[in-house]
Amino acid sequence: MNISANDVKELRERTSAGMMECKKALIEAGGNIEKAIEAMRKAGTAKAAKKAGRITAEGLIGIKTSSDHLLAVMVEVNCETDFVGRDTHFKTFVTQVAESALTATTTDIVQLSATTIQNHSQTVEQARQALVTTLGENIQIRRVALLRATGTVGAYIHGGRIGVLVALSKNQPELAKDLAMHIAASNPQVIKPEEVSPEWIAREKEIFLAQSADSGKPADIIEKMVAGRIAKFVNEVSLVGQPFVKDPAQTIGQLLKAAQAEVTQFVRFEVGEGIEKVVENFAEAVMAQISGEA
Repeated sequence: MNISANDVKELRERTSAGMMECKKALIEAGGNIEKAIEAMRKAGTAKAAKKAGRITAEGLIGIKTSSDHLLAVMVEVNCETDFVGRDTHFKTFVTQVAESALTATTTDIVQLSATTIQNHSQTVEQARQALVTTLGENIQIRRVALLRATGTVGAYIHGGRIGVLVALSKNQPELAKDLAMHIAASNPQVIKPEEVSPEWIAREKEIFLAQSADSGKPADIIEKMVAGRIAKFVNEVSLVGQPFVKDPAQTIGQLLKAAQAEVTQFVRFEVGEGIEKVVENFAEAVMAQISGEA
C-alpha cells in the first residue's frame, strides 16, 4: 500500500513518534490515521508497562503558580537518563503536568494522571505513555506538592533539578523569592528550631557524646560542649537559624523579623533524591538498545 508523505507528516505531528513507526502504523491501519493513532496508543501502553520497572533517577522539576500568587504546585517528573531530561518533548510534558496539577489543585498522582491536559484531547497518563513510546525510556511522575499562602508563594528552580516553594504571610514577592533561593542553596529541614524532633536531637546528642568520649575532659564540661553543639545543630537545620545566603551577617529569622513576615510552610524537591541509581555501561546499553533487548 502506498502511504503519502503528508499522512506520515500529520501522524508524526499528532503523535511525536518516529517516521518509520508512523509509516508502519499507517500501513497496518490501511491508511486510516485515526486507527493508526489508536493502535499506536495501545502499543504505547504496552511499551510503558514493559519499561515501568526501570529506575528513573533523572528528570526535571516543574512549578506553576496561580495568577494571584497565593497558590502554587511543584512536580518532579523522572526519566532514566539526563539526555532525555534535556529533551524538548520531556520538558513540555513536565510543564503540562505542573499546569494540570495546578488546574486540578491536587497532589494525588492517580487523580492527576486522569486529568485532561488543557487544550489537548489526552489525559496526563495518555501523554506519559505516548512519551515513553517516543523517547524509549521509563517516565514517571514521582511526587507533587501544593502550597497555599495568605501573603504570597515564592518559587525557585535551580538548573531544573532543585525546586522550592515557600509560603509567606505577607505579600512581599521579592522576599519570598529570596527565601526560595536560600532554601534551594541551604536545604533547611524545618522552619524553627523547636520543630526539630526530640528523637533527632537525641540521636545527634548520642553521636556528639561518643565523639567527645576520648577528649579527657570532665563529664560536666563534655555536657556543656555537647549542649553547645546541639544548639548549633538545631540552628543549622532550621530555616530561621541559618545565615541568609545573600547576606550572611544576618539570619533568616532576623530578615523575617525586619520584614514583619513569617514563613508558614516550605517544600524543597531535588531530582532523584533517595533513589538508588544504577551505574550502567554506556557501550553495553547502546548495544542492547540496537539489538532490541532494552
